[in-house]
Amino acid sequence: MRSQKKPGVIINIGSVAGLYPMSYEPVYSGTKGGVVMFTRSLAPLKRHGIRVNVLCPEFVQTNMGEQVNRVLVDALGGFLKVEDVVNGAFELIEDESKAGACLWISKRRGMVYWPISEKEKSYLVYSSKSKRKLVKNGFPSIQTPEYFQKMVVHTLSHNFRNATRLEHVRLQLPIEPHSTIVKIIYAGVNASDVNFSSGRYFSSNAKEAAAHLPFDAGFEAVGIVASIGDSVKHIKVGTPVALMTFGSYAEFMLIPAKRLIPVPRPDPEVVAMLTSGLTASVALEKAGQMTSGQVVLVTAAAGGTGQFAVQLAKLAGNKVVATCGGESKSTFLASLGVDRVVNYRNENIKDVLKKEFPRGVDIIYESVGGETFDVCLNALAVYGRLIVIGMISQYQGEEGWKPQNYTGLCEKILGKSQTVAGFFLIQYAHLWQDHLEKLFNLYASGKLKVFLDPKKFLGVASVADAVEYLHSGRSVGKVVVCMDPSYGQTLAKL
Repeated sequence: MRSQKKPGVIINIGSVAGLYPMSYEPVYSGTKGGVVMFTRSLAPLKRHGIRVNVLCPEFVQTNMGEQVNRVLVDALGGFLKVEDVVNGAFELIEDESKAGACLWISKRRGMVYWPISEKEKSYLVYSSKSKRKLVKNGFPSIQTPEYFQKMVVHTLSHNFRNATRLEHVRLQLPIEPHSTIVKIIYAGVNASDVNFSSGRYFSSNAKEAAAHLPFDAGFEAVGIVASIGDSVKHIKVGTPVALMTFGSYAEFMLIPAKRLIPVPRPDPEVVAMLTSGLTASVALEKAGQMTSGQVVLVTAAAGGTGQFAVQLAKLAGNKVVATCGGESKSTFLASLGVDRVVNYRNENIKDVLKKEFPRGVDIIYESVGGETFDVCLNALAVYGRLIVIGMISQYQGEEGWKPQNYTGLCEKILGKSQTVAGFFLIQYAHLWQDHLEKLFNLYASGKLKVFLDPKKFLGVASVADAVEYLHSGRSVGKVVVCMDPSYGQTLAKL
């Protein structure tokens, strides 16, 4: 189903013997237990539209069931009917939230999901349900201040420094019932910060974009909940959280509780997994339809999102080609297991691709734009997919980001059944939780490395410096700003 990209539901048939031991049939009990664990382990396939669930009925009135000691059957309330099992199957098919679910059917209790949620959350580390209940109180207490600093866009410009100013503002109290106040510890820096400061994400019409002024800058951060509204129940004060909403270049943020993502720790590595990590993970799966045994090209591969794209492509069993500029970046990418690093300062990307990959590249994860986009399009294989996640080379021109014409694009992709797919992360918000869990698990298991640029940026006042540094082309890995250096040092000791 996954290779054919055909979504659907698979129902495995287990038994109550897989839920609790049957001393008189240990082999049978162990076998059915394996079916249950196998099914529950396949829950992540839901990301591909495939839901695998398991039915675990007690004794059913069949020829096989009637061979069981009747005393035991009566003790459990008697036989189930075949119709009971069929109804259970429809329950698992029709409830689209169920993936990796185990439905226990008994005469005594009817249909019960096993294990119950209270039991499950006690041992699952990164379950999406348990995360909403996650409470961390091992962090220093936070006093909400009367005033705090934040970076505000006051005029539209692709020059981030000219567009923004540091403001000292009063914290609005009391907060709304469904809102929270989050102390920001680390904020992520992105190439598209300059698109945001120029108003491009509001409208291509300058007058319409200007109507939003002034507005807060920054897309992503991690921090600790400092205060909650009266109606907030699933998040507690002291919970470490991630957020992906405008206004993160600030010491504190007022944000609806529903937009918070509980995380194990408010570390900078978690920031890297947000916009950068999620873009790579979701784009390769959805826009790239990546499988295994393919050739995958990643441009600007030593950056915040490129580092995730090359590793995820390798973990999926693909041959990875990566472009970068500079020896240190080449060494960095080689350490991630990239099969072929192309340093464009020493080699011509077009020549390398034409000579070494004459059949073309299956998937291209492209973020540079301009001439690099043209080279990539010409290197695309038959049925190939080119994912456009950005065009950083076009963001910082004299007049900012200007659309370009790609003459003959339709004719070119038509001739080879190719796809050029745009990707904008905010339109895939329904997948963030699942993919973030995947990244967390890969990182915790040591299969995924997260690299932060070693240059330190401290305090809200350093945000413009950080944005300019990212656009200088010197950064390696994810660029982050520590909003409160003293608090960051305290966290590092915990």
